[in-house]
Order: sequence, then C-alpha cells, then structure tokens
Amino acid sequence: MPWWSALAGIASGLVLLALSGLCSLAFSSSSAPLIAVGGAFVDVVPAWLKDLVIGLFGTRDKLVLDISMLLVYAVVTGLIGVLGARHPRAAAVLLALLGAAAGVFVFTRAQNSAADVVPTLVGTVLAVVILRALLSRSGPSPSAHGHGGRDKPAPATAPSPAAPTSPADAPPRRALIAGTGVLAAIVAAGAQGIATSRDLSRKVAQFVLPTPRKRAAPIPAGAQVDVAGMPPFVTPNGDFYRIDTALAVPRVDPTSWSLRIHGLVDQEIELDFSQLLAEPMIESHVTLTCVSNVVGGDLAGNATWIGVPVARLLERAGVQDGADMVLSRSTDGFTASTPLEALTDGRDSLLAVGMNGSPLPPEHGYPVRMVVPGLYGYVSATKWLTELTVTRFADQTAYWTSRGWSERGPIKTASRIDVPREGKDLEVDGDGAVMLGGTAWAQHRGVRAVQVQIDDGDWLDAELGTAVTSDTWTQWALRWADARPGKHTARVRATDGTGELQTSQHADPAPNGSSGWHTIRFTVA
Repeated sequence: MPWWSALAGIASGLVLLALSGLCSLAFSSSSAPLIAVGGAFVDVVPAWLKDLVIGLFGTRDKLVLDISMLLVYAVVTGLIGVLGARHPRAAAVLLALLGAAAGVFVFTRAQNSAADVVPTLVGTVLAVVILRALLSRSGPSPSAHGHGGRDKPAPATAPSPAAPTSPADAPPRRALIAGTGVLAAIVAAGAQGIATSRDLSRKVAQFVLPTPRKRAAPIPAGAQVDVAGMPPFVTPNGDFYRIDTALAVPRVDPTSWSLRIHGLVDQEIELDFSQLLAEPMIESHVTLTCVSNVVGGDLAGNATWIGVPVARLLERAGVQDGADMVLSRSTDGFTASTPLEALTDGRDSLLAVGMNGSPLPPEHGYPVRMVVPGLYGYVSATKWLTELTVTRFADQTAYWTSRGWSERGPIKTASRIDVPREGKDLEVDGDGAVMLGGTAWAQHRGVRAVQVQIDDGDWLDAELGTAVTSDTWTQWALRWADARPGKHTARVRATDGTGELQTSQHADPAPNGSSGWHTIRFTVA
C-alpha cells in the first residue's frame, strides 16, 4: 500500500531525528543532524535572503527554518518509503545515505569533533532497521499473483478454526522487535542526555556573579518617560532580542571554557573561566542594536552588563604596530571583526559575564560574550566567546563581512515611535490632548534632541527622558495639545550628541544598517 509505505518512510525518518536528537544531549548542541544541516544552510544563505526572512518573521526566523526543513525532510523520507514498497533494499540504502550526509554536516560544524557524529550514526542505523521492519508488512505477497501477473481468485474454502495464523495476518514480528530496540535506545539516550544537561545546569547554577570593582551609576527615575504603553528603559533578559547564526544554543561547560588572545601581540594569553572571573570587573549600561533592524524595528535592547574591559587584556598581551582589528570567534565558529580603536579608546567594551544582575543567559552568550558600545552586533557582539585574534582588516574577514557587509559597522542615529503603534487609536485626555512616546539611540554619541511631525505640520520638540550615558538609548514623550479627531500620520527624527540630524534618506539594512525617519499612521478617537 503506497500510503503505508510513505508513512513507513516518514516514521523511520522521524526515528532518525528523534533518536539522534536525544543522543545529542550528551554531545555538542550542533551534533543533532537537523541543527547541523540547518546551520550549514544559514552559513551559505545570501545576505539579502537573511534580511528578507528577518524582516518577515523577526526573531521567529529560526522556527520558520526548522519547520521548512522538517517539511522537506518529510517529503524526502516519504518518497523513500514509497520506493521501498517495491524495492525495500534500495529504500534502506537511500535512508542510510541520507543519514550519512547528515553525519558529514555534523562533522564539519566548527564546534564538533568526530565523536559528535555518534548520535547521527546511532539514529541512522536504527532508522534503517525500523524501515525494513515496517516495509516487510507493506510489501506485495508472492502468493497474491499468478504467472503472467494475472490475479488468481482465492479458493472458496473456509479456514479451519485450528489452522495457524498466516504470516500476513500475524503481528509484524520484526517491527515489534525493532520497535522494542528503538524504544530501549531512546530511553537510554534520553537518560544519558538528561544527566549531562543536569550536570551542566548544576555548574551554571553554582556560578556566582562577581562584584564589580566599578559600579554603573544608578538609572534615574526620569529615564523612563511617563507614557502608558512605553517599553521599560532596561530590557528584561527574557525580552531582549536574540539574533545570531546558532540554531541551537551552544552548551558551553564553564569548567572547560577558555579564552585565547593571540595574533599580532607580544605575548599570547590564555585564560580559563576562573581566571577571567578573578579579573577586576566593571558594570556598564549599554544599548545593543542589530544591523538587521529595520526603521522602527525592535531589534535593539538596553541592559546593564558586568564584565572585564577588553582593553586591559589587550594591553597585557601587547598589541603590535600595524594591527587595526580584533577578530573574535564563537565556540560555534561565528566570527566578528571589531575595529581595534573601539576596544581601546576608553569606551566600556567588555567581555561580559553578567546581564541585568544575573549570569548571562545561555541564549545571550553564557559564559562570556562581547559588548561594544557604538557598533552593530555583527562586528562586535560575539556570543559564547572563545578566541580573540589581533590582526588587520587587510588580512582577515569575518562571518558577515565576507558576505558583503561593511567592515566597521558604526551604529546610525535612529528613532522610533513606540506609542501609538502603527494603526492604533489614541484617546484624548480631559484637555483634548494625546500623548506620543518613543525611543532614540546614537550609541557612543548620545541623543541631543528628538522632534515629531504630525501630518504636514511643524516639527515639534519632544521632551527627552533623563539621559543615562551616551552609550544607552533615550526615551522621549510628546504631548499633542490640540489633537484633532480622525486619522493622522506621525514621523520622528533625532539629533545625536554631535549635533548631526538623523537622515531622512531611506536605506535597507544591508550593507551597513537601515536609515530613515520612522513614520506611522494612527487615529485620534
């Protein structure tokens, strides 16, 4: 039956993914075949497609990729099952080849070794076994056809009550045996994986965030403007945007983590986690922004970070003449090219271990990540950091710069309207006024002024929240006193701390960040 054969192929393929995924809990996060294949796809996807996907789906881009891969995988394994109805051996070979191809992708991931292929191999072997067992139930019966391919009618004899059950009517013995073996393997893999995950969670829980030698100034109450619906000035860890190339959060054991600083230095340095934590720490408020953030987008967040100044470690290593870039590398192979001056000019560029009073969440780079004010994340905010190479822009390129993005990535002045959101209503107060509010940023330059234009009227000066540092965003509020009922358009622009006005010229994110004034339509009720 073709439908049964297709289901047999899909079921066997799911066994491969499920068992490999459970086994991978005891190995690296990218040892699961779906993660490895998806990661390889992300590595080769062109920048324009990446921007399109992020623009359409935002931080759900990885979920969309996972669903798409599963749909394609279901079609492929279903076709293998259909083939197996007539050619079971060929189907088994194809499924084995599919698993072998996934194993190649696993082996080639940056953080993996040969041992990380084991989950895929185990899943593939048992998937092939279960496919053969399931197809043995759906294959054509030789007794059902006569010579020349013509069906012969079955004898009209009643079966004897004492007659043994025919093989076609008996439970699929091989399927039961294979299923029992798969179930046992899944239980064993799951138990081992859970034990490994619990051990890592225990190590993370034992981490006590160091007390910084230099505290950040307290955030004044006036930094949060009094407009209903505004986002908080400090973004909670759970709401902070996440954009990276890792489909699965790397599981980094802090007891085996180390950081290597090498390249154009007088003395190579290598630190383990305990040695890094022993370094004097500072605390700093810094806003981060993704280069893929569209005008008015939410791929920006503000947090309080604790970490070691990068400049201190570079000074200890001794940067040689001619160096102008530091290439940072993540445990998953991602690289970022940061201008050397941004790490040594006195700004709070950190190897961060804490975020908003807590250890870094795994999805935000635990145990160590980079935080560099004034630069887009693709050239500075490396998570799961493991290596710093002092080098030159002329000699090396990084993950995104090798794909056509600009080298240095300074953050452009930006502003957005948070209240109201596009297409929403505003209610007038007792005086016939409405309140608008939003956020502006120009990291490492600060925000001097924000202006709002309603319809085609004059530009109105917004009231700024209390400034915290030049490296954080600033909230603004505008009371439109003579609000008129009906539909309106509002746009916003900011002036940075140097006096330069935000450009009105629209530009898409690639290759160096979006620009333009944020414009919305709203209704005064």
